[in-house]
Amino acid sequence: MNIVLDRARCEGHGLCEEAAPQLMHLDDEGELVLDREQVGEADAAAAQAAVRVCPVAALRLA
Repeated sequence: MNIVLDRARCEGHGLCEEAAPQLMHLDDEGELVLDREQVGEADAAAAQAAVRVCPVAALRLA
């Protein structure tokens, strides 16, 4: 499973970072950085939570 980020939609709320800090973080400019795009079984629940909490639907799983 891969995390797909739509940068044009991302507003830097940081809710996804709170849900999955092992997978992503906001940089000093407030831009989301995916630390890992490929997600294994161990992090699937965190990835799904990050997608779910994004208020602007900037993340999806593929």
